[in-house]
Formats: sequence, C-alpha cells, structure tokens
Amino acid sequence: MDGLVAWVDGRLVAPDERVVRAADHGVTVGDGVFETVKVTGGRPFALTRHLRRLVRSATGLGLSAPDEETVRAGVDAVLGAGPPIGFGRLRVVVTGGTGPLGSHRGEGPLGYVVLATPAPEPGPSTAVCVVPWIRNERSAVAGLKTTSYAENVVSLAYARARGAGEALMTNTRGELCEGTGSNVVLGLDGELVTPPLSSGCLAGITRELLLEWAPGAGLPVREQTLTLDDLAAADEVMITSSTRDVQAVARVDDRRLQAPGPLARRATAVFREQAAADLDP
Repeated sequence: MDGLVAWVDGRLVAPDERVVRAADHGVTVGDGVFETVKVTGGRPFALTRHLRRLVRSATGLGLSAPDEETVRAGVDAVLGAGPPIGFGRLRVVVTGGTGPLGSHRGEGPLGYVVLATPAPEPGPSTAVCVVPWIRNERSAVAGLKTTSYAENVVSLAYARARGAGEALMTNTRGELCEGTGSNVVLGLDGELVTPPLSSGCLAGITRELLLEWAPGAGLPVREQTLTLDDLAAADEVMITSSTRDVQAVARVDDRRLQAPGPLARRATAVFREQAAADLDP
C-alpha cells in the first residue's frame, strides 16, 4: 500500500517488516478492536470521540481499557513520519495480546498497532446492495467495533461483484441495520431518518455528529426503526462513515435515485462546515 506508515507497540516499523506476534489473540481468533479515523491536512478528525469508542468496544469485549497516551503517541508517530497526508485513513488497532490458541485469553499486555496511509477522496455518490446475510442485534459483540470482520469482507465482496460500493444489512427482526463500514440514513418526507442503535448498528462517529449538528442548521433528523419497505420508499438514501462523511446513494440494488438530492446536499454542507470549524469536535 503506497505511503503506508506503521507503528507497533511503541516503535515505527517498515510497512513490510514482520512484527506481528504469531500467538497474538487478535491474529489467532480476532480478539481485538479498532477505529478508522479520517486524516485531513495531516491531522486526524474527531480523534477524541474515536478513542472514547475504542475504549467502549474494548471493555465491551472484556479487554482492559486501552491506554490513551499510548495510542496518541502512535498516532503522532505515524502522522509525523513522512509528508503530511492530504486525505487519508488512520487505523488504530488494539488486540488481546499474546494468548493461547483457543478462545480463552492469556494474561499478557494488550497489543497496539497504528497505521496511516493516503487514500482517494470519496465521490459524491455511490451504489449499495442489500445482501442476503443479517446482523444479529442480540450478539455479544453487537455495536462493538471488533477486528472480527469476516462477515463484512464476505458481504462487501458480494456487493462489489454487483457493481456496488457498499453492502446494506438487515437484522434478525428484518429491520434495516447498517452497512459493512457505514451507517445508513434515509430521506423520508423531508427528514433524515436513521436506524436506532437498538437495531444492532454501530454507533458511528459521523452518524453521531450528524444527529448533533443537523438540528442546529434547521435540518430535521431523527432515529426510527426502519425496514426494507422504508428503504424502497425513501426519496433519498445516504451512508455515513469516517472517510465518506455523508455520501449520497445513486442506486440501491436496481433502483436508481437522484444523488445527491436536496437533503443529501444540505447534510453534506452542514457536516463540512462544522467539521472545518473544529477538527476534534
């Protein structure tokens, strides 16, 4: 990956250097958590919120809380190691550390990995595909950002094979839930409507900020249980994520939509204005 900078357990390493411990529980059973943070002008966006969620995910998984100073040192190291990243992706990973080859954990310290790389900026719109697999809103890890991402890998590959840039999933109750790396927002009767956290979706940082910022700009937004019927009836569809911000959806499966529509344009403008005013809201 061009421009990749890596920091592992306190030191910068070459991108191709072999540094992962063979018995790291994050490798053997996916016992870890992570955050993806947008980088603009060489600086991370909303890092404090991401680190709060990292702690929530870790403690929800039964891990000890990651050390914030350690993570911030890694972030500073990778972002300061080369030319400033104009637009890119910062990844913070915390693993269960060295452990046995089963699901039970060892007693060693957590593992820390921080990566940063330039990335292309997202386009104004994308296509999404509803996949045949579901989120389990009653799962032990529902709403946690864990490194056990195999379901997402399979779902996104399914969507991309059908010309879509993101996959959307329902939950066990048939409710609209989320994408593999995004939250979904519908435009219904002039309002922005997004599934509640009880659907099993991740508490996305961009979603959170949109819920906070939109009302002050006169843009109606609310949480509501949604179904695939609502998705089919929506005037507009958007997805939100750390690297997409608010992105309009031009196609849902075979259905084409105006993108960006008026709500998406307003939501995008509000988000950009607020984000430009404060890089760590």
